[in-house]
Amino acid sequence: MATAAKDDEAEVEQLRGALRGDLILPDDSGFDDARAIYNAMIDKHPRLIARCANVADVIAAVTFGRDHELDTAIRSGGHNGAGLGTVDDGLVIDLAEMTGIRVDPEARTVHVEAGCTWGDVDHATHAFGLATVSGVVSTTGVGGLSLGGGHGYLTRKYGLTIDNLLSADVVLADGRLVHASENEHPDLFWALRGGGGNFGVVTAFEFRLYPVETVTAGPLFWPIDALEETMRWYREWLPEQPEDVYAAYVTGEVPGDPFPEELHGEKFCGLVWCCLGSEAETEAALRSARDAAEPMFDHVGPMPYPALQSLFDEILPPGDQWYWKGDFVRDLTDEAIAEHQRFAEVPTRQSGMHLYPVDGAVNRVDGDETAWSHRDVNWSMVIFGVDGDPANRDLITEWTRDYWEAVHPHTAGGAYVNFMMEEGRDRIRATYGDNYERLQEVKAEYDPDNFFHVNQNIEPAP
Repeated sequence: MATAAKDDEAEVEQLRGALRGDLILPDDSGFDDARAIYNAMIDKHPRLIARCANVADVIAAVTFGRDHELDTAIRSGGHNGAGLGTVDDGLVIDLAEMTGIRVDPEARTVHVEAGCTWGDVDHATHAFGLATVSGVVSTTGVGGLSLGGGHGYLTRKYGLTIDNLLSADVVLADGRLVHASENEHPDLFWALRGGGGNFGVVTAFEFRLYPVETVTAGPLFWPIDALEETMRWYREWLPEQPEDVYAAYVTGEVPGDPFPEELHGEKFCGLVWCCLGSEAETEAALRSARDAAEPMFDHVGPMPYPALQSLFDEILPPGDQWYWKGDFVRDLTDEAIAEHQRFAEVPTRQSGMHLYPVDGAVNRVDGDETAWSHRDVNWSMVIFGVDGDPANRDLITEWTRDYWEAVHPHTAGGAYVNFMMEEGRDRIRATYGDNYERLQEVKAEYDPDNFFHVNQNIEPAP
């Protein structure tokens, strides 16, 4: 969508008057802070930022963007790696002020407004000894993670975030507010569960909750030269584990505090754990990992679930340079493991590779039940180059691309949309597989003019 001519000042002021929240323009003193997102590699300059306070504000902003033919981005937490929560010379609808949360402990549900982070949700639900499936960094926004599918520490036991989505309130491109669930607008509800922000602005979500309070969790690291040995062990071991046992395989460099000083700068491979089962079950799983190779660091123990969720927040703060690429992985072949070993020396302290388990409960959902089609894989892989220094932008980008190109032939194809940069239509089609054409049909029904296109875009069916 091409942007229109500069908007009439009177119309901009009319929009300002229609909002309970703030309308932020380039000349305003807080504009640079307002336009900043998590990934500092993305440096875009919107024409307008509508910081919405409620659903009425969202409707006003959508109507303004549509009527003025503005490229319009939707931002929840601003963590999108490709920077799709912002846009040059267009409108950003910023939901960060919409942070209401209501827990129903009897029904085990939570109603969450779209500006919340997962840290906000964990704080509210933990008071009742409950949690839902989310990601692994607590500052991540609820909106983007959920609409992309969502996986995290509880996934093997309880599925994806979208598998626990009960309903959503959505402002459509024509300004209508609809409620989507299994019984209301079921076609839209199907598409929202993995189809990203293609269909409207979700202003609130309702999730199912589970009794999760204290977990046995934390990192167990081996020296990097143990990668081939431990990854071969891991590929056989994890699928045989009870779904109460979650262990993501990770590589990287030991950062500073709180890790022991003698390990700072050491390259590692290892596991990040979250165990929900009995003490005996957990100890058996840990013993097997400790026997696979001699750990260089082992700090697995009981902790409140929100503590696990925020464990890596300080290591991965906002404002760093980010470049990442992902793929779904069905099998860890010997050939793939050799490539992982070849790229194990990360270029910067915060860079690395993670294999997040998406088996167990995820595999028990059919591929056409939600927009997330890859229900037969075992891992969601992400390779990420991260550094605070803009001078290292090319270094981390080239390492990530080279690593991904080496392992991609050994993957299932397609990727978790939240682990993609702007990579083109073929990658989006591969991500949705047989569900892509159905998504196009839903798009044509709810957004026929493709107003919501600042995303991993699904074009409407002709």
